[in-house]
Amino acid sequence: MEFIGQRQPLTEAGLGEALEHLELQPVEAAVVWAVVEVETSGVTQGCGFCPDGRPQILFERHIFRRETQGRFDARAPRLSGPQGGYGKIAHQYARLEEALALCGAEGLGPEPALRSASWGLGQVMGFNAGPAGFASAEAMALALRDGEDAQLLAMARFLRSRKLHQALRRRDWAAFARGYNGPAYARNQYDVKLERSYARLASGSPPRLQSRAAQIALLYLGLSPGKIDGVIGQRTRRALDRFRSQAGLPPGSELDGPCYAALCEKAGLRP
Repeated sequence: MEFIGQRQPLTEAGLGEALEHLELQPVEAAVVWAVVEVETSGVTQGCGFCPDGRPQILFERHIFRRETQGRFDARAPRLSGPQGGYGKIAHQYARLEEALALCGAEGLGPEPALRSASWGLGQVMGFNAGPAGFASAEAMALALRDGEDAQLLAMARFLRSRKLHQALRRRDWAAFARGYNGPAYARNQYDVKLERSYARLASGSPPRLQSRAAQIALLYLGLSPGKIDGVIGQRTRRALDRFRSQAGLPPGSELDGPCYAALCEKAGLRP
């Protein structure tokens, strides 16, 4: 499968649609940002895409075992087994591709492998493609490769289908974490992480989407902007300085109009 699509950053329209689906007001966007921040903490922090433009994924071996009734346990214990575990972040697509090849050789099609990975900003599991609004895990994977708008809406649809948006509206982090991350949420402190993230985000300014898009462009260009959080901090400024030099722009570390336009053009993003 081809996992690189248009790979566009989140837009105001996309954020607004997800908030509306969750019955949240724009001023409550920190709730959504907290979920995104915690869910992407194990991958590229804050971004729905890898530096190479493929959607962020985590491949879960115990889910693959369930989806294939354990038929690959002996041949591929790294991919199929009774315990969880992701392995190295950099190896997630290699594991997925290997699982796809195994399924293809057995005539199972791509679904078992795709259903065994979590995808994008919200890390929605492939086996939840239906509640997320898709006919199959393959349809979800293909849609989520094009942009974070689709990724965030998939998360919102899934949350709405499980009535977890109600826990978000109440800021009941334990109930939300239990429903979204499973009964082990307390051991992993998901509720604590969500509450802390929300408190910090709600007390300050929400991520600026243009700054965040610039960071994603820098990420795609291999310039290491740091966390994708819409805040122009030191690492992002150093990346901007390097880009401005490469692009023949006046020296500096500011994200002005010409710099933003040049970034989008170079990275293939819509301004």
